[in-house]
This record gives sequence, C-alpha cells and structure tokens, in this order.
Amino acid sequence: MHSKTELEAIREKRRAYLKTRTRIQVGLGTCGIAAGADRIHAYLQEAIEKENIEGVDLVQVGCIGECAFEPLVEIVEATGDRTLYVNVTKQRAEEIMKEHVIGGKKIDKYRLCYAKK
Repeated sequence: MHSKTELEAIREKRRAYLKTRTRIQVGLGTCGIAAGADRIHAYLQEAIEKENIEGVDLVQVGCIGECAFEPLVEIVEATGDRTLYVNVTKQRAEEIMKEHVIGGKKIDKYRLCYAKK
C-alpha cells in the first residue's frame, strides 16, 4: 500500500509525462464496439506503428457518452486541449491522423466539440 505522499508523487509524475504527449482515446464501450470502434482502434494502432509516430499514446476508454455519434475518437493534446471526433470511419481516421495528429490542424467538419484548457 502506498502512502498519500507516495500516491501524490506518482500522480505528479504521470501529469508531467502527459504534458509531453498527445493521447488518442477511442471509445470502446458496448455501443462503440457495435459501431466499429474496435476496427478504428486497430487501424490507428497500425498507422502509429507504420508511420513511426513519436509522442502519441493510443488509449482504449469506455463509454464517452455520445452513443448516437459512435465511433468516437478524442484527441487530447499535451496542452490539455481536447477534440472529440464523431462517426469515425477508416477514411476519417486516416484524415485525423494526417491532418490533426501529425499536422496539428483540427478538422472542424468531424468535430462534435473542442475544449481548450
């Protein structure tokens, strides 16, 4: 069991790490999987490895809460800014990787929301 001080140190270390990374979160709750999010996740993993993209973590998350817009992919930048993309197909995932993750340009036409930290 960790002490409160040890847990706070672990949390701060993790926060410092996250400030250096972009996180791609794919909603893999039941509705996401039913809509094909597992295939989108597999494609994104393959693209990250194939293109040898550094500084990006691909994360599976549960329900994001917008079932009607599945599959959902959220980009959380090192700055804390968040962009939620909806109805993500393989074609959209390719565009999101190229334009947003690699190019740094958000794609308005696929966004449900954008939250600036």
